[in-house]
Amino acid sequence: MKAPAFWWTAPTTASTLLSPLGFLYGLVAARNLRKGKRAALPVPVLCVGNLTVGGAGKTPTAIALAEAAKTLGRKPGFISRGYKRRGRKPLLVDPETHKAAAVGDEPLLLAEIAPTAVCSNRKKAADLLIEKAGCDLVILDDGFQSAQLASDYALLVVDARRGLGNWEVFPAGPLRAPLKAQFNHLSAILLVGSGDAGAAVVSEAARSNHAVHRAHLVAKDGDRLRGMRVLAFAGIGDPQKFVESLKRCGADVERSRAFPDHHRYTSANIAALSAEAWKSGLQLVTTAKDAARLRTGDEAAQLFLQECEVLEVALRFEGETTARSIVKRTLAEFHRHRYGV
Repeated sequence: MKAPAFWWTAPTTASTLLSPLGFLYGLVAARNLRKGKRAALPVPVLCVGNLTVGGAGKTPTAIALAEAAKTLGRKPGFISRGYKRRGRKPLLVDPETHKAAAVGDEPLLLAEIAPTAVCSNRKKAADLLIEKAGCDLVILDDGFQSAQLASDYALLVVDARRGLGNWEVFPAGPLRAPLKAQFNHLSAILLVGSGDAGAAVVSEAARSNHAVHRAHLVAKDGDRLRGMRVLAFAGIGDPQKFVESLKRCGADVERSRAFPDHHRYTSANIAALSAEAWKSGLQLVTTAKDAARLRTGDEAAQLFLQECEVLEVALRFEGETTARSIVKRTLAEFHRHRYGV
């Protein structure tokens, strides 16, 4: 599904009508956070999650933290649900052989950085990482609200441009659970990007005595797109963020097409995008996550990807030592939880 526009505006008739459902959903979500049977692991767990539905930069954040962990001599591994994957058994991802349909699109990107296991049962995925891949640090990409694993440090990512939208709980708004219930279990907030909407989140974090870190998504090799007339397309949580990234690279985004998050492109989608770009003389540009789905799709999808430029992004913390400090704090909390020191 696409996130409805009213989630990101002041309360509307739609959000008001849906608020009773949001109240009930919030009760269940809050109870799950409070009483979830979190399994303890023999290695530290760093959770990277969202307060809201939709993309805010979790996967680039998880990658940046894994890279920081490596510099500290750790062997990190990622756990992902593998959204929309076929199959339910826990699986170690092989980016050379697995397709997005089998493991999900984000796990393919994660597996290029460190061992990655997918399963809706996070404990089973963690066991694979520890026993088969020899990981000594687990980074949970999403899964905060599932409360399946005991986290030593929970970093929740917020898009500074969109903030928490209308601050209502799904389906009346984008919150995955009531804000207070989520704040009771998080360690810190990571504000990604720029925008006034993030200020209210910072104030809320200050009132509850939670740290706020800041970071930005930076395009890799974006200069090659400067001055290029493009048709941008993306099936991610916030396609507009992708468009803004292209503009910052100097690309002339004449047209853009947004698809639902994790969208699997059909032959009709591909034909329409290709024809539109050809007719208007525009260069097709997409995201690394979309490219992962196309690259492991059928022959038509793979051929279509050859027509496209792919804009990759990386997360950069504002503080040079922030990522390492978060990993160190995770390790310290693990020892405190396990040994009381």
